[in-house]
Amino acid sequence: MTDVVFQETSAEPRTQAVPLSHLSLELGHLYMEDFEAGPKRLGEHFAEVRIWVEAARASAARRAGSGRPRISTCFLIDDYFSRFSTPAELVPLILKEAEEAGLTIDYLARESGCAVADRVELAESVMHRLVESPPPGSYGSRPPVSRTGWLANGQRSPGRGAALAEVTAWQPPQETAARNHSVFMDVELWTDQDGRRQWSCPFLAAVWQLARLGLLRHLGEPVLTPKPWDGGDFPHDWDRLPPLLQLNPDADPFSAYRTCTLMPNRFLAVEDAVRVILDQIDVDARALEQIDKRSRGEQAEVPAAVAQRASYVFYEEPAESSIEGA
Repeated sequence: MTDVVFQETSAEPRTQAVPLSHLSLELGHLYMEDFEAGPKRLGEHFAEVRIWVEAARASAARRAGSGRPRISTCFLIDDYFSRFSTPAELVPLILKEAEEAGLTIDYLARESGCAVADRVELAESVMHRLVESPPPGSYGSRPPVSRTGWLANGQRSPGRGAALAEVTAWQPPQETAARNHSVFMDVELWTDQDGRRQWSCPFLAAVWQLARLGLLRHLGEPVLTPKPWDGGDFPHDWDRLPPLLQLNPDADPFSAYRTCTLMPNRFLAVEDAVRVILDQIDVDARALEQIDKRSRGEQAEVPAAVAQRASYVFYEEPAESSIEGA
């Protein structure tokens, strides 16, 4: 006897696929302090990045095999934690300095778009997909990440009890997947103050990585998708600039099988935290399946772990740079 299940076609979940490049190459992820340092600082950034761009392109070409490697470039501006100048003044400066270094920026994104884009609460949506990895032997005494806003990659040291009798001996933290010794991280994802939630830089950067990897969906539809630039003037208000703008009409797709980010080494801790977050997100299974199937079809298989699809180059900043880490 065969069991037959009838289901309305309209009730079947549908996840829309997105076009994909082989590599999403981020040429900068700078904050307003970087721009305040002036055009010279921006020029130094692109001059340093230019050195590593060729290596990243060569790596993507090797993975793409005999076909033409599809590589798109992007640049992220922080307009979430602080705002400086206007798009009308700043974006042309960025494009000019990049061009003088021999670089083309295909896509320009605003960091606030990683929080909310096209009226979709992206960061909130990703937060609901967090699945904490329980450390071996843990017994759930710590409140969940949805209450604390903190996410760890292992077992924290036990806290002190309310009564003296509950004081326990100090125990070291332990990384869940430690290799011989632990590298323990505890990442703050957000803060709440005066009824307003502020997402942390690592959490928004994790959303940004998911977008670049083609893994963000809202009700099955892609989100944070690029809007074409008409070649006109840029607005005088950051809120009027699309969250993700396609500057180059001939660019390869924004999202890609893999990402590579080129940035100053002061961002190393932030991006390490991003990988802790990515390792504990229950990504849309159908989006993952689509990408796995297409990458195999192009003989450009991706790693099973999402965090492993992201790579970085951290360069040394000029000695005279006085910009503090984000």
